[in-house]
Amino acid sequence: MTSIKRTYKIATAAALLVLVTVTTGIYLGAQTRAQFNDIAKSWTDYAEDPEKKGVWISSLRGYLGYGGIIHNFKNYVIRKDESYRTRMLDQITQFDAVMASYLSEPLPDVERRALETIRVTIGEYRARLGIADRAVAGNWPAERTDRLVRVDDTEAVLALRNLEILWMDSRARSTARIIAAVTRGEMLIGYGFLAMVLLAAAALTIAVLIGVLIRDMRAANLRLTQELGARRTLERSEQRLAQAVEQSPATILITDTSERIQYVNRRFEDVSGWTRAEIIGRTPRLLRSGETSDNVHADLRKTLERGEIWRGVLHNRRRDGGSYWVDSTILPLRAEDGSIHSYVGIGEDITEKRQVREQMVRAQKIEAVGLLAGGIAHDFNNILTAILGSTHLASLDADPGSDLAQEVEQIDIAARRAQALVRQLLGFARREPGTPVATDLCIVMAEVERLLRAAIPPTIRIEGVKDCVPVTVLADPTHLHQILMNLCTNAAEAIGDADGHIRITARALADTPEGLSTRTQGWTELTVEDTGIGMSDETAARIFDAFYTTKPLGRGTGLGLCVVQGLVQDIGGRVTVESAPGNGTRFRILMPGAAAAQAAQSAASPAPERGHESLLIVDDQTEVAATLRRGLIRMGYQVEAYTSARIALDRFEKTPARHSLLISDVIMPEMNGIEMARAMRALRPDLPVILCTGFTPTDVILPGGPTEVLAKPLDPLDLARHVRRMLDASRAA
Repeated sequence: MTSIKRTYKIATAAALLVLVTVTTGIYLGAQTRAQFNDIAKSWTDYAEDPEKKGVWISSLRGYLGYGGIIHNFKNYVIRKDESYRTRMLDQITQFDAVMASYLSEPLPDVERRALETIRVTIGEYRARLGIADRAVAGNWPAERTDRLVRVDDTEAVLALRNLEILWMDSRARSTARIIAAVTRGEMLIGYGFLAMVLLAAAALTIAVLIGVLIRDMRAANLRLTQELGARRTLERSEQRLAQAVEQSPATILITDTSERIQYVNRRFEDVSGWTRAEIIGRTPRLLRSGETSDNVHADLRKTLERGEIWRGVLHNRRRDGGSYWVDSTILPLRAEDGSIHSYVGIGEDITEKRQVREQMVRAQKIEAVGLLAGGIAHDFNNILTAILGSTHLASLDADPGSDLAQEVEQIDIAARRAQALVRQLLGFARREPGTPVATDLCIVMAEVERLLRAAIPPTIRIEGVKDCVPVTVLADPTHLHQILMNLCTNAAEAIGDADGHIRITARALADTPEGLSTRTQGWTELTVEDTGIGMSDETAARIFDAFYTTKPLGRGTGLGLCVVQGLVQDIGGRVTVESAPGNGTRFRILMPGAAAAQAAQSAASPAPERGHESLLIVDDQTEVAATLRRGLIRMGYQVEAYTSARIALDRFEKTPARHSLLISDVIMPEMNGIEMARAMRALRPDLPVILCTGFTPTDVILPGGPTEVLAKPLDPLDLARHVRRMLDASRAA
C-alpha cells in the first residue's frame, strides 16, 4: 500500500512535472512567438512608415530652406529676376503635390496642424506674388516692396521643426520597441534555460526540445541584432557617401546606358543652373553649347562604348543661355558580373581659369605691341620727318591750287595720319604719356575734319564742326586728336559706302555728371554720332577690349577704342556708348573743363622769320639730315649737316664760335646726341641746342646755354620757329 502510494505519489509528481514542463514549454513558446511578432511589427514600423514621412519632410524642408520657395520669392523681390519667379512657381506645384500626399495619410492632430501651418504660410507667399510682380514691373524701392510682401514664416519653420521632431520620435520609438522586444526575448531565453535545467531530470525530452528551441532563438536573436547593427552602419555609410557626393566641389552627373540622367549633385546645379527636377530623365545633349566640335562628342561616345574612361574639356550651355568650360572625366559603372549599368561624369568648372589664361594672352599681346611700338618709333619717326620735310619743300615749289599742290597736300595728310598712328601705338603701350593743357576742342575738331575729308567717301557728311562754340578742356592735344580720329574713323567704316553723316558736338556741362567729382572749371561733353549699322548689346559690351574687332581680317587691329578708353581715363574722364542694330552709334566722352583764357592757341602761327646764322645739324639718318638742311637753307640759314657725331664734334672743336645753334638727334651710334652736346658745351657754354628724338620727349639737363627737346617727326615750320626763337633769345642774353 505504501509502495502504491509512493508510486502514485511519484507518478503524480512525474505527471505534475510533465504538466509543469509542458505548460512551461507552451508558455515560453507562446511568449517567444509573441516577441518575434512584436519584433517583426516594430521592424516594419521602423522601415516603412517613418521612412515615407522622412521623404515628405525632407521635401518640405527643401521648399522652405535655401533655394526653396521662400528663398526664390525673396530673391525675386530683391533681384527682380524672372527666373526666380519661374522656379518658385514650379516649386509651389511640387509643394502642393507633396502636401496632398502627406495629408492623405491618417495623421495625429498635432502633425496635421503643423502641415496646415506650413501650407498656410506658403499660401501667404503665393498670395503676395501679385504684389511682387507689380513691384518688379514698377521697379519699386526694395524697402517698400519688402514691407508689402513680408510674411512671418516663423510658425512655418517651427511647424517643420515639430514635424522633424515627431518623425525622429517615431523612429526612436520604433527602435526602442525593437530593442525592448529583443531584450525581453533574451530574458525569456534565460528563464527557459533555467526551467529546463531544473526539470531536465524529469523531462529530458522536453529539455532537449527546449535546448533546441533556445539554440534557434539565440541564433535568430543574434542574426536580428547583427542585421540591425549592419543596417545602422550601412545607413551611416550611405549618409556619409551621399553627403560627400552632394557637397563635392566637382560636378557629378550619372546617366543610365540610354543616356538618361538619373542623378546630379548640388555643384552641378550651381554651375549649370539646371535643377534636378528639370534635368532628371533628360539627356546631356541639352548641355551642348555648339562650341564643342562634333568630333569630340563622337570620340566620347565611342570611348564609353568600348568601356573605357574618357577625359577632355567640354564647353557646356547654362540654363540661362550662358556657357561654361568643364574639365570632365566620364567612366562606366559596372555591376558584379562586369556589365555596364550606368555612366558617371565628374567635372571641374575651369571657366575662370580659362578666362585668366585668356587675359594673360591678351596682356602678352599688349606687351608685344608695346615692344613693337618702341622698336619702330625711332626709325618710323625718322622716315616721317623726311617725308614731312620733303612735302613742305615741294609745297613751296608748287603753284597754289595746282594739281601738284593738291598731290603734295595728300602726301602731307597721309604722313600726319601715319604720325598719329605711331602716337596711338605708343599711347596704347603707355610709352608716351600725355601732358594735359587747356585746349580748345573746336580747333582739334577742325584739324580732324581736315584729315577726314581726304580719307572718307564723299557720301559721308561731317556735321557740327562749323557750328562749334569754343569749349576748353584740360587734355593733351595730341591725345584729343587720337580720340576724335579713332571715333570718326570707326563711324565712317560703320556707314561704309552708304549715304550718311557723322556729327561731332562739344559743350560745357552746367552740372557735374553722376559718378564724377565736382570741379571748379566744370566738365565738358564731346559726342560723336553716326548713322551707321549700329551694334548689338553683346558687341557694345566688348568694344573697349583690347584686340576685339568686328571688322574683317586685315581691316582692324582691335586697338582703336581700347586706346580711346585709356586716353579718356588718363585725364580722369569717362566714355560711354549708345547703339542699337540699324540705328547708328553715339559715343559720349566726358572730360575735365579748363578756363578759356588758358587755352593754347593751336591755330596756324605766322610763318617764322628768316635768318642768316650758321647752323649745325647732326643725325645718323642721311635722309633726315638732308631734309632738315634743305628746309633751313630755304629759310636763309647757312647749314652744315653730318651723319657722324664724332666727325661733327671734331669739326666743332676746330672752330667753336662758327655755328650759332646745334640741332642733333639723340639716339646715334658711337656717341649719342646728349654726350656730343655736353662735349660742345664744354668748349662753348652758351651754344643753343635743339635735341630731336623719336621717343617721348623728356627734359634734358645740359650745363650752359638754352636747351630744347623736340619730338620727331619734325614739322619744318615748327622747327624753324624754335630755331628762330632760340637764336633771338641767345642774342638778347
